[in-house]
Amino acid sequence: MNGPSGSVARPPGAEEEDLAFLSEYLVRPDPFDPRLSVAVRGIDHTGAPVETRVVTERALTLFLNSQEIVTMMTIGDHPEHLAVGYLLNQNMLKPDDVVTAVDYDAELDVVVVRTERKTDYEDKLRKRTLTSGCAQGTAFGDLMDVIEEARLPHAELRTSWLYALTHKINRTPSLYLEAGAIHGCVLCQRDRPLVYMEDVGRHNAVDKVAGYMHRHGIDPADKIFYTTGRLTSEMVIKTVRMGIPVLVSRSGFTAWGVELARKAGLTLIGRARGKRFIALCGAERIVFDQDLAYVAEESARHRRKGAEDEEKGGKGGADG
Repeated sequence: MNGPSGSVARPPGAEEEDLAFLSEYLVRPDPFDPRLSVAVRGIDHTGAPVETRVVTERALTLFLNSQEIVTMMTIGDHPEHLAVGYLLNQNMLKPDDVVTAVDYDAELDVVVVRTERKTDYEDKLRKRTLTSGCAQGTAFGDLMDVIEEARLPHAELRTSWLYALTHKINRTPSLYLEAGAIHGCVLCQRDRPLVYMEDVGRHNAVDKVAGYMHRHGIDPADKIFYTTGRLTSEMVIKTVRMGIPVLVSRSGFTAWGVELARKAGLTLIGRARGKRFIALCGAERIVFDQDLAYVAEESARHRRKGAEDEEKGGKGGADG
């Protein structure tokens, strides 16, 4: 697990100057953390023996004060940020709540968030909506409240920042590049990636970022949120709830995600790969300041599943 400086091991053969931008991160993935992936042996399509790395999954049970809220499947890093972010994005933890402690027991796989305010969410827990996340995230209560009440800041997004961010994020050592089968979310400011979290479900990754922001007092007004997954209603709702005005993905859209983004006044950009992207709402924030002749296309090494199919057919359904 990396510390505040973001120092993790470099991949074999990485050039110092090529990865100089890694110092910009406050937090980033550690693909060589032995707790997060394991080596598994098998055979390939020719019958030859192979060894590959696969990501781990473990159950994490979350309590808010004395009440059990949910048990989540997660890779297991940053449990404190995940717990706080989950509660914030479910509106169980208010932005002005005083968190007195976040206690994590690694042996029991339990995390307890304690607040000054007394809490009781028995009724709220009965009303839940299963979201479209590939690892089946759950949202409680009235989903539309945050959209109807949204007042997002009037930030700007320069295309030079967008191209710099996607280039840096694609080259950042990650569990995805090491083992695959994982989603990533990145909090950014201008052309600088700040907080990069990964997990088996994109809802977990975004909750980790939300928890980090809350626990470190980060202002969302001038931030950009990047995700590797689809731009679903869940991703839009959570981004709006965090107060971030711009949401970017290398993947495609869902119709409800676009509809909610338009209602909330969120800038929504998808299929951001190489020099290409599509903005379906919030285009007034975009400043086209980058000469495309100087933007490189995405390398084959950094392409995720579905990239080729989307470019040929223009569809976003292959990305989880």
